[in-house]
Amino acid sequence: MVNAAYGRRGTPQPSMSIGEVLALLRPDFPDVTISKIRFLEDQGLVDPGRTPSGYRKFTHGHVERLRYVLAVQRDHYLPLRVIREHLDALDRGLDPPALPSGGPSGPRLVGGSLPSGPDRFEHGGDLRLTRAELISTAPVDPDLLDDLESFGLLAPAPGTGHYDAEAVTISRAASELSRFGIGPRHLRGFKVAAEREAGLVEQVVTPLRGLRGPEAAGRADEAAREVAALCLRLHAALVKSSLDRSRH
Repeated sequence: MVNAAYGRRGTPQPSMSIGEVLALLRPDFPDVTISKIRFLEDQGLVDPGRTPSGYRKFTHGHVERLRYVLAVQRDHYLPLRVIREHLDALDRGLDPPALPSGGPSGPRLVGGSLPSGPDRFEHGGDLRLTRAELISTAPVDPDLLDDLESFGLLAPAPGTGHYDAEAVTISRAASELSRFGIGPRHLRGFKVAAEREAGLVEQVVTPLRGLRGPEAAGRADEAAREVAALCLRLHAALVKSSLDRSRH
C-alpha cells in the first residue's frame, strides 16, 4: 500500500487528529462521524499512523482516501469489498474500474502517466503490476519477458512478485529493439553499465545518508536524483557522440 504519510519526495506530510479529519470531511459529507472513520479504518480502507501514546496520525493523503471512499459509497452505493478493489488498483498505480459518468476521481495517491527521461528520478515507484498486467501494459511478448528475466535485465519484486514502472520501461524498450534484431543477450552491457553508474551514485549518497538532522534524508535523496539524472544525460551524449564519429 502507498504510504500516505509521505509525499512524492519522501518528505513527511503534516499529521492531524481524527477530529481535524472529521472537520475537513463534514462540509461534503455531513453524516460522517468519528465512529464511521474508525469503522473504515477497521475495514482496512485507511491506515493512519499512531503516536507513542496511541493517538491516530492522519495525513492529507488519508483524507483524500477517505473522501474517495465516502463519495463512491454515497454516489454509487458500492460495497466496501468493491471499494477495496478500487483502492488496491490505485495503490498499485493502476486505473480503478470505471465508475458511471460523474463519479469521483481517485484519491491523489499515485501519479498518472509514467514519467520518462531524467525527470523520472523525481517520482516515486508506485506502480505494481502482475506478470499478466505487465505483458498487457508494456506490451511485451511473454517469451521476450522470459529472456529479459533470464539475462537479469528485470525481475519481479521479491515476496510480492509485482513489477514496477521500470519493468514497463525496460519491457517497452526491449520490445522495440527486438524489431531491429537486438535481443536481451545484446543488452547485458547496458545492465553492467547501469550497475556501475548506480555505484557512482551510491558513492556520493552514502556519506550524506550518515548525516544527522531532519533534512539529511531529503538532501541524500535529492543528490541521488541529481547525480542519476546527470549520469543518464552523460550516457546519452556519449552514445550520440560515438554515432556522430562513426558517420565521418
